[in-house]
Amino acid sequence: MTPPLPHREGQGGGSSLLFPFFLARRYLFSRKSHHTINIISGISLCGVALATAALVVTLSVFNGFRDMVASFFTAFDPELKVTLAEGKTIAADDPALAALRNYEGIDIYTEVLEDQALIVGNERQWVITIKGVDDNFERQADLDQLLYGDGEFVLHADVLEYGVIGIRLAAQLGLGTTYEGALPIYAPRRGERVNMSNPMQSFNQDELYSPGVVFAVNQNQYDANYIITSIGFARRLFDQQGMVSAVELRLKPGTNLRRAQSDIKALLGDRFLVEDRYEQQADTFRIMQVEKFIAYLFLAFILLIASFNIIGSLSMLMIDKRADVQTLRSLGANDQQISRIFLLEGWLISGFGALLGIAAGLLLCWLQMRYGFVKLGQSEGTFVVDAYPVSVQASDLLLTFVTVLVVSLIAVWFPVRRMTRNLLA
Repeated sequence: MTPPLPHREGQGGGSSLLFPFFLARRYLFSRKSHHTINIISGISLCGVALATAALVVTLSVFNGFRDMVASFFTAFDPELKVTLAEGKTIAADDPALAALRNYEGIDIYTEVLEDQALIVGNERQWVITIKGVDDNFERQADLDQLLYGDGEFVLHADVLEYGVIGIRLAAQLGLGTTYEGALPIYAPRRGERVNMSNPMQSFNQDELYSPGVVFAVNQNQYDANYIITSIGFARRLFDQQGMVSAVELRLKPGTNLRRAQSDIKALLGDRFLVEDRYEQQADTFRIMQVEKFIAYLFLAFILLIASFNIIGSLSMLMIDKRADVQTLRSLGANDQQISRIFLLEGWLISGFGALLGIAAGLLLCWLQMRYGFVKLGQSEGTFVVDAYPVSVQASDLLLTFVTVLVVSLIAVWFPVRRMTRNLLA
């Protein structure tokens, strides 16, 4: 009697997979008796590869848009922003803020007072945000790359107060990079009810003048709503003398951001929030993350459909190898081992398809980054960037590869076990 195969049920899990894996690999690369099986296997592999490449490219494009938006915020938002956890304003000489000033990792400490105000002109009214800042704000925000116009960034001079307007707000007001005369600004007086007979008496009024420049962050929430001016002007307008709504921090070169953020949180306690640039724009990035996740789910579903092609390939392979299966059973292979052969065969097709798709996706991403052949618009300058931005992340590649293996296992597990049971019946 022919001795049984060495890999039998009851042996270690690792060794029990070697025999099915060896045969699955042989079946994948060997020539079949029917050439059609090779063609169908190739189509299955290409389908998985195509879906995998689409997943890599799509996730990388979402990463590219995220990085692009982050670069816009980087030019305007501070490295760290300190605000109250509850309430709007706090005294600038609060002991906690006084201790913060002495933190050795801080390079620039900027006091900010921000609130909403009203512009009245041309028989129209606009609710805007006044951001009053210290004189060092220009170094804090690297404004050189944001300013447009023939003037310069100035907050005040002698008795004049200047206001740097967002470029879209200037367009809404019918202004250019400079405006003639004073721009009237109104804000409700603190603790007073609106006098309905003469509403303007219930408002503080002041004026801003043009320094000859506007700013453009390429984000509507700033460009269409903000006016940057001195903190002294904001304190008078809002009746908030000696108060701040936030403190913006720029760290010294070489300072670890995460460590500094953790140290400042410990220094200030639970009364304050200490947010980095991403946390300051959490809503925007959360929306982008949700969009990316939804796109991932859609493509994973397409990948699942593509994986069903593997079932046809495996079913034809089982029919082709029916004689081999009977021989293996005669040599001592059990039903579980035979089932694993075809399951591993499906996994190998998916695995090679995933590797091929990831390679193709990386090639397409590199070509897009290098040459930008997929454009956002018909003509240059229509959008902020001319071509779709791309950013490849290793975590996305790992997620894609794992997704392919899991989806393919889900797709072939039940059909293969059912077909194997019928084959061995």
